Amino acid sequence: MDPALPLNQAVSPHAVDYPSGMSTQGCSANSLKFICEFKPGPGPPKASGDEDYNVNMDCKPVSVILPAQCSVYQLRLRICMQAQEQNCHPDPLAVLEPEKYTLLYARGEDWYEAYDDCQVIRTLDIPWSCDDTGCLLAHIVVKPLMAVDSEEKKKQQQCLAYLIGHDLENEPSDRLGELTFTRRTLASPRRQELRDRDDVLYATEPWITRAPIPNDLQDQLNRKLPVTLHFMNKISFSIGVDFSATPDVLLTVFRRVMVDQELDYDTSERLVLKVSGREEFLSGDYPLSDFLWVRQCLKTIQDLHLSVVPVSQLVNETVKFVDWPLVDGSSGQFSSHDDLRLEGKDLDDIFMISLWDCNRRLRVKLLGFDVPKLPSKCPQSVYVKASILYGNKVLSSVSSLPKAFADEVLWNEWLDFDVLLRDLPRGAKLGFTIIASDGDVAPVTKDLQKEKGKVLYFVNLLLIDHRSVLSQGPYTMHMWPYPDLEEGAITYQADKLSSATNPDIADSMAISFLLDRYSFPVVLPNNFSSSESSRSPASRRNLTKSTASSTALSSSPSSPSSPSSTSSTSSSTDSSSLHVEPLQDSLTDTVTLRFPSPVTSTKRAGLTRFREESIRYASNLPHYLRNVDWMNRRVVEDVHWLLGNWDPGELDVTLALELIGMDFADVMVRRLAVQRLESLSNDDILKYLLQLVQTLKVESYHDSFLARFLIRSALRSKRIGHFFFWYVRSEVAGCLYFRQRMAVILEAYLLGCGQAMLDSFTQQVQAVEALQEVAIRIKNLYPDRTDLPPTAHFRLQELLRNCNLPNEFLLPFDPRIKAGRILLDKSKVMASKKKPLWLEFSPMPSPTSVTPVGIIFKQGDDLRQDMLVIQTLVVMDSIWQEKSLDLNLVPYGCISTGHNIGMIEIVRDAATIAAVQKNQGGTTGAFRNNALYEWLKSKSPLQEVHYKTSERFVKSCAGYCVATYVLGIGDRHNDNIMITDHGNLFHIDFGHILGNTKHFLGMNRERVPFVLTPDFLYVMGREKGSNSLYFQRFRDTCTQAYLLLRSHSRLLVTLFSLMLLTGIPELSAAEDMRYLREALQEQQGEAEAKEHFLQQIAECEKMSWTVQTNWWIHMWAGIK
Repeated sequence: MDPALPLNQAVSPHAVDYPSGMSTQGCSANSLKFICEFKPGPGPPKASGDEDYNVNMDCKPVSVILPAQCSVYQLRLRICMQAQEQNCHPDPLAVLEPEKYTLLYARGEDWYEAYDDCQVIRTLDIPWSCDDTGCLLAHIVVKPLMAVDSEEKKKQQQCLAYLIGHDLENEPSDRLGELTFTRRTLASPRRQELRDRDDVLYATEPWITRAPIPNDLQDQLNRKLPVTLHFMNKISFSIGVDFSATPDVLLTVFRRVMVDQELDYDTSERLVLKVSGREEFLSGDYPLSDFLWVRQCLKTIQDLHLSVVPVSQLVNETVKFVDWPLVDGSSGQFSSHDDLRLEGKDLDDIFMISLWDCNRRLRVKLLGFDVPKLPSKCPQSVYVKASILYGNKVLSSVSSLPKAFADEVLWNEWLDFDVLLRDLPRGAKLGFTIIASDGDVAPVTKDLQKEKGKVLYFVNLLLIDHRSVLSQGPYTMHMWPYPDLEEGAITYQADKLSSATNPDIADSMAISFLLDRYSFPVVLPNNFSSSESSRSPASRRNLTKSTASSTALSSSPSSPSSPSSTSSTSSSTDSSSLHVEPLQDSLTDTVTLRFPSPVTSTKRAGLTRFREESIRYASNLPHYLRNVDWMNRRVVEDVHWLLGNWDPGELDVTLALELIGMDFADVMVRRLAVQRLESLSNDDILKYLLQLVQTLKVESYHDSFLARFLIRSALRSKRIGHFFFWYVRSEVAGCLYFRQRMAVILEAYLLGCGQAMLDSFTQQVQAVEALQEVAIRIKNLYPDRTDLPPTAHFRLQELLRNCNLPNEFLLPFDPRIKAGRILLDKSKVMASKKKPLWLEFSPMPSPTSVTPVGIIFKQGDDLRQDMLVIQTLVVMDSIWQEKSLDLNLVPYGCISTGHNIGMIEIVRDAATIAAVQKNQGGTTGAFRNNALYEWLKSKSPLQEVHYKTSERFVKSCAGYCVATYVLGIGDRHNDNIMITDHGNLFHIDFGHILGNTKHFLGMNRERVPFVLTPDFLYVMGREKGSNSLYFQRFRDTCTQAYLLLRSHSRLLVTLFSLMLLTGIPELSAAEDMRYLREALQEQQGEAEAKEHFLQQIAECEKMSWTVQTNWWIHMWAGIK
């Protein structure tokens, strides 16, 4: 958001001649003055250069003066009164209705709306100036609500609903409800990002790496890189360039050649380099050796083909959607506690109450519940447990008396908590669970998962809503049925974080309860004393008088920590009276923040020492914050002071990721973590994006620092935006509890991603839906496990021929590859339980021979666990690559595109170990130690090539041995281990992780830490325990890779911990992390850890016969 103008500079979007009869009330020290102009509709006002802006103006401007702590509604009321008195508006009462009239102000080039009528006017993020009397002055435009073209809006909403997979317009939400409010508040950061975005850089963002060149490729850097440049159909030529050259060097050569060849082209137009046959660009001031495609060419020893493309031929990135109007950047931020406190105020001066004045305990009156349809298994009796939840912590809980279960049960019973209202932290929830009871007394427990009775239903209510307003009055909430453990749908880890209600209103359990009501809205203050609020207009007056000429007010962005304001309706006064007492130890105006006595006198030198100390103890910050009493406001103030003075750059990225996990609900903690993440490169954001999307579930509200960071990152980078779209869309489809949140965040991105991205996403969604329909029909036609008649192939071709596949689409798992028309003769149904589809598409035109684009489309499989393992392999690979250790991992493309739907990349020129063994000896090939060696030798008959093949095999085998051991990947058989023609071993199908193994006939099929069979050892030259150079290199590579992972054990554990939110069956509780910690030997020294892994290698070698036996049984019996 643009900074405000200096205070001494008058701010008026348009010159106004104020009539002599205008109100000129005196301006007190704590008052604000508004010049209010009435503007007609339709069409938004323009900030400047609008010549006919005042056409047909009959309404005269009015001037109003109000106390700074008044609300926007009081401002509306005063404008209405002035308009009535001066008879300068045809319908003054209409100004009171936000649905009819908006209050706008200009800030920079944009207009903002004072959206929340209960926002305190002193917190408006509006440019202030001073009049002649020294009174702070602002200009407001009162304008009829602009009508949007309904047809255009309908068409836009249909497009968004199709891409999101959910129509937000069908969600019930009033003007100040969280859904509508979030849609409005997220428009500001989107507008700012679009203003800063360079469309050409956005369209041509390169795929680069900062990792050093692997050691085995260093020799090639001494040679010239062969590059062939193609320009339309006019010219193609090849050159040799240094790896240190940049794309601009290549373009300079191109221009020189064009001049030499006397070929015409528009020399004034900007040119970019595009990889031929791929949606990938070489741009920016990077050496060629940093581009991923150049590294791939190095690795596969192929020439680099580039197309020279004029910028005018790039896809159109223009944003065509009609965006939401901007709202005030400080919506939801109230005045300080001192301004809101009741002490010394007349009743007429009270507009709202500070939560910190509420010294009574929280209580809830449980009225009862009713369920339209009784479950099939009804318990005899049930009780209701009410809990105060904060993040994943239960702060307090109380239970009702048990009652006989029926379709309607009434309690009319007050449940009292031992928690003061004033101690409630922002984001606290009131959780209700209905639990089956075995006796007459409800058990008292702190952990829902340890309840003696079975949990039947649950629902949560935010006690302090998205507008920082305390919930009060009656509620009826539709509850979620709690799934049986065997259903494996979700975990309580994710459930209790959701404040969504069951959308199935007709058939769901409804619970009714009553919270205490008050005569005024009860709001959470921004801070304690007014002197703490540097944004307070009244506090700026003294600054204006002394330093206005050199000081400008910088406005913070709309605070996601409190993105909203107060309740628009005062509750009735016939309920329980408000008991408030003044705080005994209130702060004085001279104190900026209250901190513990050792820090009270901290000055610059003390702060420097604090920062030095904080770096030393930063690794303990999560542990410290886990033990903070978040119900003690004084302690929380101290913690917030600590976090506010912490330099985010000094925080390790692993700690930042840890601090956005389930253990940390406090907004200041999460803000610090996000501030650190903002300094990450796009490559690093992509590396952790899977987890970052999941942690949106931890946020208390839809609008958050993390949500804004992810939206901005996606709008800034098409690479991030592509995967952000699919990760979030998958959650919209598969996670009901956070569907609205994910949908509104995805909508905020789509409104700014640009037309080219929208067109691409539309093609991709169309392709996924068409293939899903085909896959479902194939499964219905051939339900047997592996029995496929010969006609299955022709039936698939017929379905594919008639389905609604687009002519081309980018692959969801890799936006650099575009698939063309379907190749029917190469597509087939795979003979396994879920009947996945093997599909091949024509590639994009390229001067080089390009193989078809191949994908495996799966319907009925949850690919999120595979995605997690592959993403972790990418992280592991980056850890090794940083030390120039390239272990030739193959993190093939894999993405979940919906609930139990997804795509997997086909790795070319590769075969399963089972296929290799069958090729060399049928089913008994599992016992042929030289089977794999002979197969590799047949693929590389030349000695030099075979040497490189063996080298690649040793490295890749070491990489996957370490990776599968650390991740505890189970169910390893010869059909999910593959090898390429060039000796690159890799694993697929990660259905069992973290030590969970598969059983056959009640026996554990896996008795070794990882797969290291005699045929693997034979390739390394180790037979019957004989020594070999390759085997020694294998051991050394394994221990080096293992020790490198150990040094990043906290990162790996954190990444898996964040994925607890997915509800993946084998990753559903914190205890699942124990395997990972034990495998990485966190408690041991480096020497002990090295010896530990060497022992695992020895164990695998000793028990390798069991693996051979399992593989033989697998081939013989066809076990999958």
